[in-house]
Amino acid sequence: MSHSSSRFLPVLALCAASALAMPALASSSDAPPTVKVQARSAKQGKVDAKLDRPTLPAAREGRIVEEIIAAKDTPWLIAIPAHDGEGADGGVAGQCTPVVSTHTNASFEGGQYIVQAGFAEQEIAACSYTLTAADFPLRIDLCEMIFATSNATVTTTTKWSVIVWEGTPATGTIKYIFSSNGVDLPHLVMQPGTNGTNIQFTIDPNDPDQMVIQNDGSNTFSVGYRIDDHNQQTQNPCVTAPPSNANAFPTTDVGGLQQPSRNWLFGLNCGPLGCPSNGGWASFAQLNTLCRPSGDWVMRVTWTPYSCQTPGACCLPNGSCQVLNESTCLAQAGSFVGPGTTCTASTCSAALAPCCFASTGGCLTLSPANCAAAGGVSGPAGQTCSGYVCFPIGACCLPNGSCVSGVSPAQCTEQGGVFQGNGTTCTAGLCPEPTGAACFPTGFCLVLTQAQAAAAGASWQGPGTTCVDANANGQADVCEAGRPEDINGDGLVNAQDLAALLSAWGTSNAAADFNADGVVNAQDLARLLSAWG
Repeated sequence: MSHSSSRFLPVLALCAASALAMPALASSSDAPPTVKVQARSAKQGKVDAKLDRPTLPAAREGRIVEEIIAAKDTPWLIAIPAHDGEGADGGVAGQCTPVVSTHTNASFEGGQYIVQAGFAEQEIAACSYTLTAADFPLRIDLCEMIFATSNATVTTTTKWSVIVWEGTPATGTIKYIFSSNGVDLPHLVMQPGTNGTNIQFTIDPNDPDQMVIQNDGSNTFSVGYRIDDHNQQTQNPCVTAPPSNANAFPTTDVGGLQQPSRNWLFGLNCGPLGCPSNGGWASFAQLNTLCRPSGDWVMRVTWTPYSCQTPGACCLPNGSCQVLNESTCLAQAGSFVGPGTTCTASTCSAALAPCCFASTGGCLTLSPANCAAAGGVSGPAGQTCSGYVCFPIGACCLPNGSCVSGVSPAQCTEQGGVFQGNGTTCTAGLCPEPTGAACFPTGFCLVLTQAQAAAAGASWQGPGTTCVDANANGQADVCEAGRPEDINGDGLVNAQDLAALLSAWGTSNAAADFNADGVVNAQDLARLLSAWG
């Protein structure tokens, strides 16, 4: 398509188009004929060379020739290179879901297409596809492109190649080239008339040599189809276009050009007025409007990623957040928030907590779920390991005013005490004198220390007791007649009362819940012991 000025052939009359189902690599009595071929293994198609750029005389007459056609169906030319059983290059893509990338809205089963009838030998139609970094490496499973004839008067035979790049065609590296030879890979043969054929190129999934694409840093790969030999090429296609009634050509769609920067043309060097100017690679966006195709190439590629992970927010041990896939996140000792999540100011602060490991005393900032899975002990959510103390040990002030050293917060709580902090020890005055209900002869009640109660002539009821009036009779329950600690009412607080209290331990039994806090616990026990006798 190395053309200079506009010269359109007449647009063909359209006929009704009908879709045709295309089961992959299958045929039936109703389906169009298929050609299944065997060819060289994938590694024989690998190259690292750059494409030659043929130089021809400068153009004297334009040759842009877009012809709209309608194809009732598009038979398939299916190319499957045979493998030789030798070593693999790419491994297995696993159970990831295949993905189809395309820029066209055209049907590959039949419909309307625009025949790019100015396309000459050695010119290439290509598309580039930009993905995410997480999609690489990937395996190319299937390449497809619609070729068509327009009112051909003869049977056409077209020699073709499929080319795969890492990166764009203009700046990337060619990784694979497969060319038809009429033996291993069949040429494209089409009968007279207006017809379309889908050239499908695939690698046997059992072949160890797959088309594997790595990320060259652009997050892009490209696929192109080249016409190696036309059925009837003119002597100078820069001057006279290959005859449209004797050749097959690649097609674009009728839906309008949607991706001008991702559709590509490698054109012959027809001089500064050629298309593209002086030949070589150009995206459709870079082509002169007089020779720019009006639609996207009718091409699509099916590929499978080797990693099925969807990236998400990862909270790293230093508290920062990065969008990574789960395996990369965990490899950096991070906490993976979830697939598809993003980093916000509160992502990591809300999702993480310090996670302490008893075997080492060490700490990692993890999500509570990951901490539990790793066998750690999770701390308060929203904190990090910075400034957090794992497994603190210190002094504990008990309800009776005494002090115990060298206990954990949990051990202190079990005794009804108050933990004084990591590293603390029992010293004089550390634990305040306990308070409790003091009953005055008048029936009045105040919460005082034992010394204060004695100084006021009140009867101190024990540490932790309160002046609650649960029965609402105007007098604190603890100060009513009788001794609540004498549970069995025999006039003594002794072992029988202790046994009754222990049997009610952990319940809300009112007879043993002396301080009326709703549970029989250590505070009630302390009061019973203080009233012993």
